[in-house]
Amino acid sequence: MSGLEIIFVFLASLFGLLAIGVPIAFTLILVSAAILFYMGNFNSQIIAQAVVFGANSFTLLAIPFFILAGEIMSYGGISQRIVLFVSSLVGHVRGGLGYVVIIASTIFAGLSGSAVADAAALGAILIPMMIKMGYDKATSVALVCASAMIAPIIPPSVPLILYGVAGQTSIGRLFMAGIVPGLIIAFALMIFWYIMAKRNKYPVGKRASMQEIFTAFKKSIFALFMPIIIVGGIRFGIFTPTEAGCIAVVYALFISIVIYREMKISDIKEVLVRTSKTTGQVLLVAATAMSTAWVVTTAGLPQQVVMALHDFTDTPTLLVFIITIFLILLGMVMDSTPAILIFAPIFMPLIKAAGIDPVYFGIIMVLNLMIGLLTPPVGTVLFVGCGVGNLKLHELVKKIWPFIILEYGVLFLFILFPELILIPMKWFM
Repeated sequence: MSGLEIIFVFLASLFGLLAIGVPIAFTLILVSAAILFYMGNFNSQIIAQAVVFGANSFTLLAIPFFILAGEIMSYGGISQRIVLFVSSLVGHVRGGLGYVVIIASTIFAGLSGSAVADAAALGAILIPMMIKMGYDKATSVALVCASAMIAPIIPPSVPLILYGVAGQTSIGRLFMAGIVPGLIIAFALMIFWYIMAKRNKYPVGKRASMQEIFTAFKKSIFALFMPIIIVGGIRFGIFTPTEAGCIAVVYALFISIVIYREMKISDIKEVLVRTSKTTGQVLLVAATAMSTAWVVTTAGLPQQVVMALHDFTDTPTLLVFIITIFLILLGMVMDSTPAILIFAPIFMPLIKAAGIDPVYFGIIMVLNLMIGLLTPPVGTVLFVGCGVGNLKLHELVKKIWPFIILEYGVLFLFILFPELILIPMKWFM
């Protein structure tokens, strides 16, 4: 029984089950069973124990807390206040609402940590505003979806938490490493939107007075302060990422109920139900993916991958490029959560053998798979955008390709110049 045979069984069962439409959580359990059966070690009890062990992680507790905080912010009017403040600053320039989308997504990234939450919350507010101002609907939805990719890079980030758990890497360092790359993506989107706005002569909004800007700032100041609390607390070691999730929930509840008074005590039940549904989906996939990762590691796949790509460990940039191409293809057919939890442990020995910083690779891997959320057929953010914007998938795909190419361009820039990630990370740490 060779390593190549096990790799074939793993990939064939994984992509074969996904191709016929088996839900991802059940696919991962069946993949584990297929590998153990092929190795002659099949035992259903082992798989069950691995699933329980996969969910038994203190660090994973950060995920439901940040999801809950995001739901509270949606109910509490926090996202609306961020949009109004940013709009008062840049709404008067040509294509101003496009800049509002990008800047608001960057700010909201420091609150939600989820591309899906970002696209849903901001899309519901900004897409109708853009259509009313005369922007093309499909282009508006495409910009919202592309800007949502900033959320999983700037802390707090659910995908970076998952990578930290799977790759046994410091989540605090991952969070600090994601700040500047997220801002670079936002800046690249703004440059691209500036070109589009001039070429298409997008509408110009009314300039806000200083009084209106100040009023909008006063209304949003508590929301704007939240990312500072989360990032600052983690940076200075006041609390862990998991504890930061708890603080985010308490802070969001306080400003939504006491300060803004747009959320009632009776709304908490609905918020908890919505959070439970989302958390259940994410953590079920996380638990089954962790079990598959354990089976894959037991079967020796990481060692086989190291052997197969050993010749490239002397050229780290080329190695990262090869892995990136694989992840681009993977992101088109698999959601980010199982992809991170399964393949991060597989690639980690190879990354360490090549002398690549695991934190740097984590940013590359997460950004790559997040862009995959914009590509069919498994583009979760695409489907959210279509739902929020009441748009057909093929109409959105036509308009979103330029944004996808731009973000892949930024990704390859990070591969060619790792210092863009590593140097700012050292500054923040």
